[in-house]
Amino acid sequence: MTHALRPLLLAALTATLAFSGGASAGNQIYEPMAASVRAALHAAVSDAGAPELLIADAGERARWMGEMSRRLEKRIPDRAYREDLLTSVHYEATRAGLDPQLVLGLIQVESGFRKYAVSGAGARGFMQVMPFWVKVIGGADDNLFHLRTNLRYGCTILRHYLDVEKGDLFRALGRYNGSLGRAEYPNMVRAAWERHWSYQPLTLAVTEARGQTN
Repeated sequence: MTHALRPLLLAALTATLAFSGGASAGNQIYEPMAASVRAALHAAVSDAGAPELLIADAGERARWMGEMSRRLEKRIPDRAYREDLLTSVHYEATRAGLDPQLVLGLIQVESGFRKYAVSGAGARGFMQVMPFWVKVIGGADDNLFHLRTNLRYGCTILRHYLDVEKGDLFRALGRYNGSLGRAEYPNMVRAAWERHWSYQPLTLAVTEARGQTN
């Protein structure tokens, strides 16, 4: 979510939480929300900017792509498609204020990087987004099997849940999966994130190493 949108969304969260009730719709749960929150989420999923790696240093961009591409190669052999997916994940996660590696861990748990995955509850695509979100915050033509659309929705929804939970990732992941309060799903995502997708920028590693020797 852009910095311009986040203040609007955060300001409206109190109104969202004032609503009670909510019907289970599968992986994610539909909860009535204030019109201002819905408008902010709609603006977030309507972004049409071309995805790019939002890493300032060219060398670090190449290093991130090379490392993540190597880790994903067995699951997605096609290099062009793999790099398109990784670029889109990094862009959508970063603009939503999320760690791209966290999102990769979530995708691994949710769909195993299968673009056309469908859950028993009807959740779709890489990030297993429930179709009701298209009616609530999207447009009639939004296709949740479209790579970028699915990632944009998924990252926007997770950001929304993080804001609702005031930054508590454990509870936000529970909401994302429709299992709020239970540890299994958040622990699975964290494990995938830390074991398979953890990454430290080289510039940060060099800075920390210099600090330790001074």
